[in-house]
Amino acid sequence: MSLTLHLDLQPWREHLDATRDAIPGLVPVAKGNGYGYGLQRLGAEAERMGVPVLAVGTSQEVAAVREGGWEGDVVVLTPWSRHDEVATGLLADDRVITTVARVDDLAEVGRLRPGARVIVELLTSMKRHGVSVDDVTRVRGLLEQVCFEGWTIHLPMKAADPLGEAHALAAAAIVEVEAPVWLSHLSPADFATLTSRLPVVTHLRMGTKLWLGAPKTRRVTARVLDLHPVKRGEKVGYWQHRMRSEGWVVVVSGGTANGVALTAPTSGATLKQRLVTAASGAMDATGFALSPYTIAGKKRMFVEPPHMQSSLVFLPGAGSVAIGDEVPVELRLTTATVDRIIEH
Repeated sequence: MSLTLHLDLQPWREHLDATRDAIPGLVPVAKGNGYGYGLQRLGAEAERMGVPVLAVGTSQEVAAVREGGWEGDVVVLTPWSRHDEVATGLLADDRVITTVARVDDLAEVGRLRPGARVIVELLTSMKRHGVSVDDVTRVRGLLEQVCFEGWTIHLPMKAADPLGEAHALAAAAIVEVEAPVWLSHLSPADFATLTSRLPVVTHLRMGTKLWLGAPKTRRVTARVLDLHPVKRGEKVGYWQHRMRSEGWVVVVSGGTANGVALTAPTSGATLKQRLVTAASGAMDATGFALSPYTIAGKKRMFVEPPHMQSSLVFLPGAGSVAIGDEVPVELRLTTATVDRIIEH
């Protein structure tokens, strides 16, 4: 049995279209697991939306969005590397725009494929990829060998002043070469302000807030696969943990293969966040790990860590669930894999 994503298709599409209409220059991002929907579906939705450009995370994802029906231009966000044979092959594709983040790589791309479409990434305070402002002059001298589509800026999620940082970088770059500016992680309001200040075309890439921005249009359910009464002190599960009270072991669909209970690490930027993390770790160590499954109106505790394709959760008392029931499960869709999507 499977994990099922129930999608209210029409309201979801209304949200997508409203976002597109509100943000001129919107570039949808389809990468990774397709934000839980799959890359093919996002490629098809982007085509339906009528946007001119779609962004993907890696060169390998270009084929997936095209398989879904996407026919327009594709920006590959991961910077080009001479070690990526697929990315090098895509330099010859006139519908692919390649990100370049090092001056030497820009020279190499121009040598390998004169006229390749590229955007040059500027180094932000995130310090991940990009050419520093000091090297922008060197970039200008290499642009004759490529088809230059503009400058790209990938801001950190919690920049102190995202608008200020974006404006400073964009202004420094377009002084050297006036070209479009592509941005990530800027709010629509800040993007509108920046657009009004720059004398060039601007593009705003958006992934999570676009595809997952209407939470009421979706829900994920799991299936109850089995039920077993247990007594206090009885050993259960792979690891034979002793039960602390009488109740039921409920076997539900979904496990580590689906991303159940998988969360990305957080930085613990505040004291409160660090205390919550410490408390959660202590709970996990003593066996009190809260599951994402809701049974009989409440989230229930895991009996033990999830298995690959199923999980054991504890329902105290007499029980009020039956084999075959569907129960809600909360998943982080950027890291989860559902088995099927049902449109409503």
